Amino acid sequence: MTMMMPLEPNRRRSLSDPLSAALKPPEDETPADRDRRLRAEQEAKRVSDRIDEMLREEKRDKRMKPEVKVLLLGQSESGKSTTLKQFQLVHAPAAFHADRLAWRAVIYLNLVRSILRILDAVSPDADPPDDVDGVALWPVAANRRIGTRVAKYEQYRKALEPLRALEQHLIRMLSAPDEVEPVRIAPSKPDWNLNSSTVSISSPTSRSRRPSPVITIPHRRKPSSPYSPTSPGTVQSLPSPGGSSSSSSKSKHVEVSVHTTSNWKKAFSLANRIKSTKSAHTNEIEGWWDDPSDPVHVINACSQAMSSLWKDPNVRQRLRELKLRVEESSGFFLDEISRITALRYFPTDQDVLKARLKTLGVVEHSFSVPDSNRRTIEWKVYDVGGARNQRSAWAPYFDDVNAIIFLAPISAFDQVLAEDSRVNRLEDSFLLWKSVVSNKLLTNVSIILFLNKIDLLQSKLRSGVRLRDHMPHYGDRPNDYDNVSKYFYNKFGALHHEFSANRQRELKIHFTTVTDTRRTAVIMKNVRDIIITSNLRSLQLM
Repeated sequence: MTMMMPLEPNRRRSLSDPLSAALKPPEDETPADRDRRLRAEQEAKRVSDRIDEMLREEKRDKRMKPEVKVLLLGQSESGKSTTLKQFQLVHAPAAFHADRLAWRAVIYLNLVRSILRILDAVSPDADPPDDVDGVALWPVAANRRIGTRVAKYEQYRKALEPLRALEQHLIRMLSAPDEVEPVRIAPSKPDWNLNSSTVSISSPTSRSRRPSPVITIPHRRKPSSPYSPTSPGTVQSLPSPGGSSSSSSKSKHVEVSVHTTSNWKKAFSLANRIKSTKSAHTNEIEGWWDDPSDPVHVINACSQAMSSLWKDPNVRQRLRELKLRVEESSGFFLDEISRITALRYFPTDQDVLKARLKTLGVVEHSFSVPDSNRRTIEWKVYDVGGARNQRSAWAPYFDDVNAIIFLAPISAFDQVLAEDSRVNRLEDSFLLWKSVVSNKLLTNVSIILFLNKIDLLQSKLRSGVRLRDHMPHYGDRPNDYDNVSKYFYNKFGALHHEFSANRQRELKIHFTTVTDTRRTAVIMKNVRDIIITSNLRSLQLM
């Protein structure tokens, strides 16, 4: 029988410990050296204890003043910025309403581009673009000049010609000067003069390669036409009025940038556009409608021609032949031309939610949100650019984020990425979703999935667009909303179940149209309660 030898006491084992040997006082240490060493050790312990106390204070502060950080993720044009606007509308309504007038120039630009896009598309002389909004719109064997003829095209072209100069002017108002970084210091009052200098375009990143937080409006691309300033022989496709994230990469965007740190809204705010009374004898105020250089006068003068173009049955038929679904574009205002072109038009909440601006970089907004016990919690919501070259900016926010709201535009199943026309937009959302849920940095982060743009999905399916033509794995299942939406629900849920870094994490999935204020408010209340409950639970474990 083998006898077990007793282990030596820890005191003896420590003699061979390299750390203990290194900390052992020198054998020839003098009393003075010993005093200095002890004082140094006491000082090091005092510093260490102070750091520990600071960490404990930080934990106490977090318990007393909890903070929630929410990251909005998803590909470009998935609805992240609109979701952020909904957060503002619910939790900071005063600030949201104060900014409404600032969106007037953006809404004008969205409307003008929609009109010019249609005008260029129905032109008898324009060549077909490869695609529009990421969808192949032109039958391969079709002759561009075969189809419904718009008899009043020349009349429309002449009446709407002032909109081309106005488009460039609105771009100048919102664009950044040509600097190393795309920074625009907004003037105290916008210069509406149509004869100002030419438009300047800037890069969304600095030379140091650091992502700059920028809001951009992609420049409308024009086909070659006798009525277009594009050089002869140049063929370019037409993006959505606010800029499509799904256009073919064959036709490059020129993007107009507004640096978020320049406070671009201030230049177009209520304080700068509504002035004092016209005279001492009247209470009538002087506003933008009295400024002869304000773009509202050009918009208003073209109102009738714009309405006629949009309502022309030949124009509608030609758009159907070209499979150009303008109604599905972001920044769509063509059904409200008379209201938006009125001299005293003031944007509504819904107008601001629909207005299209593309986000580059990271935009942060803070809100004070009450919990179920009426205790105020500080929320920081981050809206990040979703284009492929912007996704590298996401990672630094993963360290201390509490929740992620991931938006997947499920109506985009027949569209392709702007960055790569070979990649289906919804397939890209699947891959992006997989990479987010499998990220180990997000193991303990609550994730809420918004399957967004269900209104466009319903409209698209009703119009006869078949999912299986773009996603063959769907097979022969019925092409109606109930079956298609269930397929997407199960697909995203299965990816989370298979690849999640935290198998115990409960996934919440919502079908959304984030421009629908009433429905989104209900969903966001549920999301708020989920995030707050999860955050409080994590604080109790600290």
